[in-house]
Amino acid sequence: MRKIIHIDMDAFFASIEQRDRPELRGCPVIVGGAAERRGVVSTCSYEARAFGVHSAMPTRSAKRLCPQAVFLDVDMKKYQRESAKIRDIFHRFSALIEPVSIDEAYLDVTENFLNEPSATKIARAILREIYLATGLTASAGVSYNKFLAKIASDSHKPAGLTVITPEQALAFIDTLPVGKFHGIGRVSAAKLIGMNVKTGRDLRQLDAGTLGTLFGKTGLFYYNIVRGIDNRPVEGESEPKSVGHEITMVEDCSDIREKRIILRQLARRVSHRLQSKNLMGKTVTIKVRYANFETVTRSLSLPQLICDGSEIGEIAIELAAKTELATRPVRLLGVTVGNFATPETEPKFEQLMLPF
Repeated sequence: MRKIIHIDMDAFFASIEQRDRPELRGCPVIVGGAAERRGVVSTCSYEARAFGVHSAMPTRSAKRLCPQAVFLDVDMKKYQRESAKIRDIFHRFSALIEPVSIDEAYLDVTENFLNEPSATKIARAILREIYLATGLTASAGVSYNKFLAKIASDSHKPAGLTVITPEQALAFIDTLPVGKFHGIGRVSAAKLIGMNVKTGRDLRQLDAGTLGTLFGKTGLFYYNIVRGIDNRPVEGESEPKSVGHEITMVEDCSDIREKRIILRQLARRVSHRLQSKNLMGKTVTIKVRYANFETVTRSLSLPQLICDGSEIGEIAIELAAKTELATRPVRLLGVTVGNFATPETEPKFEQLMLPF
C-alpha cells in the first residue's frame, strides 16, 4: 500500500507578508493585481476569507467585500525564495516529490530517507521543519493515493494534519460535497445538484456512461475516485518540457477585457518562473476552457527565444483572437511556454600554451 502526503501552504503569499510585516498580523491581507487594472486576487489571509474573499476573485469585488483590507502587489521573487526553502525540506524526507505549484506538492513516502514506516509521523515532522525554517504554517493530508491526500489536506486548514486510511476512504468520500471534488466547478456542481447528486455517495450511483456524458474523458477518473481508486503515481521532478500557469474562475467570465487582463497576468507569472529557472522558449500556447467544459488550445512557434512577460502576454492575446474568447464565457485560462533552450552564456576564454 502506497503512502502519499500532500502538503499545502496556508495562504502562502499573504502569510509571508504578515510574517515580514508584524503590523499586518491579524489584519485582512489581499495579495494580487490592482483593482484599477482589473486584477484578480492571488492569495488572501484567513482574516480576509472571513469576509468572503477568495483567490481568483476580481480585486474590485474583494475591495467591495472587504474595503478595510490591506491590498499588496505580488512579490514573486520573495515567494519563490520561500518555496525553494520548503522544497529543500521535502528532499530531506523523500526522493519522490511532485510539485503542483509554488505552494503545494505531493510526496511518496512509501520508501523514505528516515526509514520511518508511519507517513503520519513524517508529515508531522515536515510541518514542524517548515515552520522552523520559514515561520509559516502548512496543512498536510496523508492517504494511500493522491486524490485522498489532496482532499485530506484541504479538510482542516490552517495548520491541519488529516489522515484517511483505506478503511476510512469510502465513508469520507460519501459525505464529501460534489463541489469539493477536484475539477468539478461551480457550474458542474450546480448541474449535479439539479440531478439530486449532492455528495460522493450520490456520485457513486452514476454509471461510467453517465459520467462520461457529463465530463468526457474525465468521467472515468470520477468513476474511480468515488470508489477510492486513484493509481496516478507521484511523479518525481525532472527537467520541464514547458512552463505554464492556469487559473480556474470561481464564476464563468464573459468580460473580454477581464479575460485579456488575466492572460497578461498569467504571462507575467510564466515569465517569472522561466527566469527563475534560467529558461527561454520558442513556443507559446494558450488554453481556454469554456463554460460547457469544452477546451481548446492555440500555439505559436517563434523564430527567436523569449521569456519576457509583456511579449508572452501580447502573443497570448493574439492567440486568443483565434478562439471564441470574445463571444463565449470561460471558466479556465492558461498560458504555457515550451520548446526550451537556455539563454546563451557569455563566451569563455582559455589561455593556451603553444609549443614554441
